[in-house]
Amino acid sequence: MSWSNYEVRLLKDHFEGQLFFDESQSARIAKRIYATDASVYQVKPAAVAIPATSKDIKRLIQFAIQAKTGLIPRGAGTSLAGQVVGDGIVMEISSALGKVISLNKKEKSVWIEPGIVRDDLNKHLASADLFFGPETSTANRALLGGMLGNNSCGLHSIVWGNVRDHILETRAFLSDGTEIHTHPLTREEFYHKTTLQNLEGKIYREIHRMLNNPEIQTLIKERFPKKSIKRRNTGYALDALLDMQPFSLEGEPFNLSKLIAGSEGTLAVVHSMKLNLLDLPQPEVALICIHCHTLQESLQANITALKHPILASELVDDYILSFTEGHPNFEKDRGFIEGKPAAILMVEMRADTRDELDKNVSNLIQDLNNANQGYAFPILWGNDIAKGWDIRKAGLGLIRNLEGDTQPVNLIEDCAVDPADLPAYVAEIQELLARHETKAAYYAHAGAGELHIEPFINLKSPEGIHLFRSILAETVEILKKYKGSLSGEHGDGRLRGEFIPELMGKEVYSLFKEIKHVFDPHYVFNPGKITDSPPMDTAFRFTDQKAKEPTYYFDYGVWRNPLGLAEKCSGSGDCKKTALSGGTMCPSYMATLQEKDSTRARANILRQLLSSPAEETFSNPDLHEILDLCLSCKGCQTECPSGVDMGKLKAETLQQSYLKSGVPLRTQLIGNFPTLQRYASYVAPLYNFLVEFPLTASLIKVAMGFAIERSLPAVQFTSLETWFKRYTKKNPQQGLKNGLVYIFADEFTNHNEVPLGQKTIKLLNRLGYGVEIPSDIISGRSFISKGMLVEAKALANSNVEKLQAIISPDQPLIGIEPSALLTFRDEIPALVDANKRAQAEALKPNCLLIDEFIAREFKAGKISINDFHGKQQKILLHGHCHQKSIAGLTATRIALSIPSQYEVELLPTGCCGMAGSFGYEKKHYKLSQQIANLVLFPRLLNKPIKSIIASNGTSCRHQIKDGIEQEGLHTAEILYNALK
Repeated sequence: MSWSNYEVRLLKDHFEGQLFFDESQSARIAKRIYATDASVYQVKPAAVAIPATSKDIKRLIQFAIQAKTGLIPRGAGTSLAGQVVGDGIVMEISSALGKVISLNKKEKSVWIEPGIVRDDLNKHLASADLFFGPETSTANRALLGGMLGNNSCGLHSIVWGNVRDHILETRAFLSDGTEIHTHPLTREEFYHKTTLQNLEGKIYREIHRMLNNPEIQTLIKERFPKKSIKRRNTGYALDALLDMQPFSLEGEPFNLSKLIAGSEGTLAVVHSMKLNLLDLPQPEVALICIHCHTLQESLQANITALKHPILASELVDDYILSFTEGHPNFEKDRGFIEGKPAAILMVEMRADTRDELDKNVSNLIQDLNNANQGYAFPILWGNDIAKGWDIRKAGLGLIRNLEGDTQPVNLIEDCAVDPADLPAYVAEIQELLARHETKAAYYAHAGAGELHIEPFINLKSPEGIHLFRSILAETVEILKKYKGSLSGEHGDGRLRGEFIPELMGKEVYSLFKEIKHVFDPHYVFNPGKITDSPPMDTAFRFTDQKAKEPTYYFDYGVWRNPLGLAEKCSGSGDCKKTALSGGTMCPSYMATLQEKDSTRARANILRQLLSSPAEETFSNPDLHEILDLCLSCKGCQTECPSGVDMGKLKAETLQQSYLKSGVPLRTQLIGNFPTLQRYASYVAPLYNFLVEFPLTASLIKVAMGFAIERSLPAVQFTSLETWFKRYTKKNPQQGLKNGLVYIFADEFTNHNEVPLGQKTIKLLNRLGYGVEIPSDIISGRSFISKGMLVEAKALANSNVEKLQAIISPDQPLIGIEPSALLTFRDEIPALVDANKRAQAEALKPNCLLIDEFIAREFKAGKISINDFHGKQQKILLHGHCHQKSIAGLTATRIALSIPSQYEVELLPTGCCGMAGSFGYEKKHYKLSQQIANLVLFPRLLNKPIKSIIASNGTSCRHQIKDGIEQEGLHTAEILYNALK
């Protein structure tokens, strides 16, 4: 595939978006990260384009025709059947085309561009008391354009339907660049379309020729999935067109938009669409979690539930539930699970009043009991409903936590049958899998007859690849029996397209090919999807090639090495949610909305390099470029259902590259920050003058590569440890009523924030705790963040040796700075020598943040409300990234709420953007501010008068001070100030 430089130059001259057509670094990166989606496939595209306007889209179409290459429309890249994988030009419809064009409240409709995220659209519509119904489990990052292409459904499809049900009109480009407007047509308008002497007219003429034929009408009625199956998206929706005028006298007006829905970008490229909207759902809602002894019992319970006024019926099996146990994000959501269910059927009911809802819930549970279906029926209300739905929605990512090369694969997960046929269909699938001695995960849309069944297959082995094809081929034979749909909502793509002729017959498949040809005679739009698909058992992204491995610094446990950890990325794109959806992951993506800045993109490049022995991995400049904007916030460790810890992978990559090229001087200076601060403290007045006086401060910043706009931290002449030795002479720490604890004088508190450390110690004393400070304990956070793992490992071993004999549940190590203390619960156990690992693991539960300790002691009755005054105070809590990921903020809220009149509001902020030295650096300063301005700064600038900002991270407080000249206080300071 090639094109001339002249053709590319002409395109660039008029293109407003981004083009990656050459072999520059940015283009090399783009081609790698757009080589995959959430499927098992990987094909390097010839080029990548990100249009900024609809005119850009038209220009790309014209270029693709001239260059005789495919154009692959892509949204969020969460497709599971390889729809956006191919060797042509990947055209990402991004946030640049994500505007709400107009809203018609009276008509309950909205015109939008295709690059808007579904959940973001609904936040925009909320003020009008309207919403767009179909919602995939990826709705907080899925784009409406992609949802249209796949005809997406979602959890509530049995009531709210699919995109095809709600698409009213589109404005789109055909394969010759012609712009069309699809909308409901009267008979006269339809026949007028057939007279047009252009590609649009030809399309209408051919559709009329096909569907006006009685033999074809009979063929469609006989071979398409049965009408009772709501999720029926195999091939092109000719059955939907057949139900319209002029082919059905009583049908709705003809609307070509319904055919474009589900066509996977193979027929036209939509640049704007008009959607039907719904009134906000009934206010009273309950989620009934039906616990079942067997999978079959849950499927029978589903049939019972469907006889009641329900909105959703979703299944989660014991395999998925097992991965929530001990999960850093989902363990807290498991409170409703009783015993060891083989499956839980989550049924949502709504009503206008609580009395009506209670009655409906009671009737459902009574029917289930009468049918002996289910052994427990916990009901979730209010905010707890999210706990159930979050577990269900995370299914795709959670199942990637299976150890080893045998993994659940998307294959037959999108096959749908009538819900009444689901028990028998699943029984046959289970028999099929048993013959192949293959296990599977079962979850999702039982109420719609589309259970996601994901067999466990090793696609790195020839036997696994053969099994991959065999299972789909045999499933097709079962689907025939039930007149099922090969694809319900995930699409045919390159995964299932090959089997459409077998399921629906060659005659129907010929119709699909005719439709494709009339729309796209040059075969430009997304070739190889739905029709003329390549073999489904080729172009996998997983390989069994292994290069000689170096000695790694982190222990990767069951994942063995960085490749094993990177391969956990399912491609589901949880890291691509916007700031409107909340959470921490991924701060750089939230700011730029560029695929290259997502955790998924970083994992993709690392995986590709590590699985290719011919390529240099850790010194690869493309890898370093894409890792550069990773803030090591640790959000991915928790918010990614698969737990792809990019902070760990970045640190390992940097250290491995240093072994070859050495550690840069600036990196050494930042990594050795604790030592430099200790030396600076000896001449604190002089040092502080130099970093505060504008001229000298500027020189220092330039030398360090820091932004001029940043302030540099001052040091204290007396370290916390030195002060403490003096303090204990007048304030003995023995004999206090609540015993003795150890305070971690971390490298940030010991020299920079000494007053904070002093208040923390005095607070503990006043609350009845004696304090000791273990000397010379340095967390190594600055080394880890800069990838200096040789030094960090030495510190980790030393720390464990010093602490393992003195730290216990009764005498914990209490930390002030989250990023420092939490190294003992995160990186240190993975860094220490193998013979110290057990000791490091034993330390973890006894290393507590000061807020965790106070909350624990308050619950135990050792700390009382009476220790604090009763003045009223509003507190706005911004959480530190590492704390949110590893420890959570529940304890902080409890601790800050101990004073009786203190009201704590947890701000929905993500990362502050500082991330240690990241926000100091000149090249990252602008992005750092962008991240802070997403949520943090706007919320704080609009804070209530006299409210206090609670912020435990020293970096966070520094960002707040530099960015908006406001002061954040640590939890310990706030509680110290609240003492009687």
